[in-house]
This record gives sequence, C-alpha cells and structure tokens, in this order.
Amino acid sequence: MAAGFPRAHGLVAGPGDGRFRGRGPAERGPGGLQRLLVDAGDGPLPRPRDLPAFGERGCGPVELIVRLKDVKFTYPDGTALHFTGEELTVRRGERVALLGQNGSGKTTLFQHLLGLLRPESGLVEVFGLNPYRDFDKIRPRIGFLFQDPDRQIVAPTVRDDIGFGPRNQGLPPAEVDRLVREVAAELRIEHLLDRLAHYLSGGERLKVALAGALVMRPELLILDEPFEGLDAASRVELVDLLNRLHRERGLSFIVSVHEVSLAPLFIDTIYVLSRGGRFVAKGSPREIFGRPELLVEHRLEPPVVGLICQRLRARGFDIPIALTADEAVEVLAGLLAGSPAGSRPPDP
Repeated sequence: MAAGFPRAHGLVAGPGDGRFRGRGPAERGPGGLQRLLVDAGDGPLPRPRDLPAFGERGCGPVELIVRLKDVKFTYPDGTALHFTGEELTVRRGERVALLGQNGSGKTTLFQHLLGLLRPESGLVEVFGLNPYRDFDKIRPRIGFLFQDPDRQIVAPTVRDDIGFGPRNQGLPPAEVDRLVREVAAELRIEHLLDRLAHYLSGGERLKVALAGALVMRPELLILDEPFEGLDAASRVELVDLLNRLHRERGLSFIVSVHEVSLAPLFIDTIYVLSRGGRFVAKGSPREIFGRPELLVEHRLEPPVVGLICQRLRARGFDIPIALTADEAVEVLAGLLAGSPAGSRPPDP
C-alpha cells in the first residue's frame, strides 16, 4: 500500500491508470488531488514553445468528453456546493482551465469527474459515462496528478512504479516494459528507470508521477493547482511540457490555476467559478482577461500586463488588451513608435 493513502479512501495505490483499486464506489471516499512540484533547474528562464490554437491540429473530431451541469454535493460538515450557471464541457483535444478562489469547489469538481464522489443531483458525464457508477470503465482513459508526488510513488524503483498501472491491468510483461520505456523516453527520464524512486529529487519524483499518469496513454489529464508554489522557471517548464503533450498526443486536459497570467500560454477555454460553485463566466483567455472587473469581483488578480493596457485605454489610448509580456511589448512599442500627437490624446 502506498504511503499516505488511508484505507478509508478505498485506494491501495497512487495515480495513473489502474492505480485506483477500491472495492467499490462507496468505498472510494473523497480522495484528493495534491500539489505538483517541479525543480527550477539552472540557466536562463525558458519560454514556452509556440502551439497552434485549439482545433488546428491533433484534435480529431469535435466531441464532448466531459459534461458537468447543475451538480449538488454536501460534505459531512454541512459545506454545500452547487455547480450552477454555465455547463462545464471539455471537447476532445481542448485545454480547459478553472479559475476560482478557495472555496469555489475546483477540487470537489475534479473528484466528481474522477468518480470519487457521488453527486446528490445533476449531470456528470466523462466519455459519455457516469464516472461514479462506471468507475472501472473510465479509469484507463483518465490520467491525473495529486499535488504531492510523494503520495504517488507505489513501488521501490522508478521502472516498477511507472509500470504499476499496466501490470494492474493484466498486460504481458513485454508490453509493460515497452510502455514504460516509451513514456520514460517521452519525459526524458530513461536514466532514472533503475533508481529508487523515494531517493530522487522533487523534480525527478514529479516526472515519475507524471509518467505513471501517462503510461497507459490516457485521453484526458486532470491537474489540480499544478503551479502553486513553483518558481517562475518551473512554471514555464510545466507549461512547455503540457503544450508538448497536447501537440504530440492531442491530449485534452482540465486544470485549476491560481496563477492566471499563465493561462494564455496553454489554455483554450477558461471557466470562472465563484464561491460555492457557480460558473459565472466562460470564454477564451482574451475574452476573460479582457474583463478585469470580472476577475476582481471574484477575488482573482488579473494579469498585470492586461491591467496596464486597461488603464491606458481608460486614458484614451486605442490599444488592445495584451495577454502576455510579449504582446504588451508589441503594444507599447507601437505607442512609442508613433508621434506624440498621433499616439496620445491631448491633455484635457
């Protein structure tokens, strides 16, 4: 049994396909997604690689793989959540982010998608199935990451840990070995395969945990607050990795984030959640961040570059709202390139 997994949860191992082995839905309990940790590494801050917009390549047919609407759930202590407003959907190949303050229900929502909680009412569908009732059917199709990689290590060596899911699914040893080697090469951790997992660095353990989540080639990846606590270099590294997985695998994912400035770098669609679970807005990063008053109202800090552009617009400058530092540079360079009379309105 993996360290840190209470028996009351009905889980005898960590994440990744095949790593839930509860005896039945009623025994699984709430579970919980833990925080990802990524080492910063040395050298200059990398930039995320460019990626085509959603639908340009690798996405396949438009198909809803996640639906959640009007779901109610009450915890034993009386804390109640009601996911009203917009219906949450994830299309095949889509990258979705949930923005919301603590108490808005992001983790509870993920636990419903994973089949760990049974809703009192409402609709929850993953791949057209009820995840709580059809837990064993959706399990091989979803990868997820707990927030703490240490709670995801279930075997002594990296090779055995990554291979836990395929072995649990009854695959032949040769097939297990092939899958392990493939995902290790993809994440560039082949040199760690025969190392003892618990003696690795935090960043190395993260990659092992991610490999365990990806080894069975899931169609959907769920991440809960993966950027919290990371330094700038580690955040960009994780963004780049998620973009590469999407580009090369056509992987769909849904992620909750506090660091809103990262969303334009790797997200197609954003949902804003208010406290208690209400979906108050849905749109592209440009649509959502073009409404900084919406974010402030729901205690989310708008991206600084967007706020600067918003204040310049309020002073009469006809400029777009920038989403990234590079866009902000282009906007400001355009202002500086023009003559003062042509670029700036006259003083009152």
